[in-house]
Amino acid sequence: MIKTGKVLLAILFTIYLLILTKYIWFKFISPREILEYLTFSPPHEYWAPPHNFVPFQTIQLYLFKGDINLNIRIDNLVGNVLGFVPLGFMLPLIFSKLNRLWVVLLASFGLSLFYESGQMVFQLGSFDVDDLMLNTLGGLIGYLPVRYAWRYFVSQEKNTGMRIKLGLSAATMLALMSGIRYM
Repeated sequence: MIKTGKVLLAILFTIYLLILTKYIWFKFISPREILEYLTFSPPHEYWAPPHNFVPFQTIQLYLFKGDINLNIRIDNLVGNVLGFVPLGFMLPLIFSKLNRLWVVLLASFGLSLFYESGQMVFQLGSFDVDDLMLNTLGGLIGYLPVRYAWRYFVSQEKNTGMRIKLGLSAATMLALMSGIRYM
């Protein structure tokens, strides 16, 4: 049962990464155009907003500039945080050796850097250093409940079953977040 639960968590984690990739890299591109991008033969030029390498510039813009639609603000600020919450939540549940704060922060930052760099290199969007910070914050927010639950259940020697239960909870949370955002 425990191995089955871990395999299920790994499958859910893979699905999460595929969904995250779709929403970060291919949010405005059809499946046919995705294949053309993967073969390095895009059908036409895509407009990519300018890149941002200045910390807090985009965050400040969304928080304090009055003429930006509220939905755009929420999608960009909250969406960047929420998109990485499952990473921080599921990573230590699947890989028990990764149950350290600095490891989860590094993994969140690294995955975010991978996506942001990919947006810049493949012209699928813009590189934004603020997205790196918000995504890493999301990983941290996802990790904290796992860490506190882990401490509680390790002291009671029930951590293996707890990893499976927390993982299934994370998958449910991911499904709800995806469904709510795109209803």
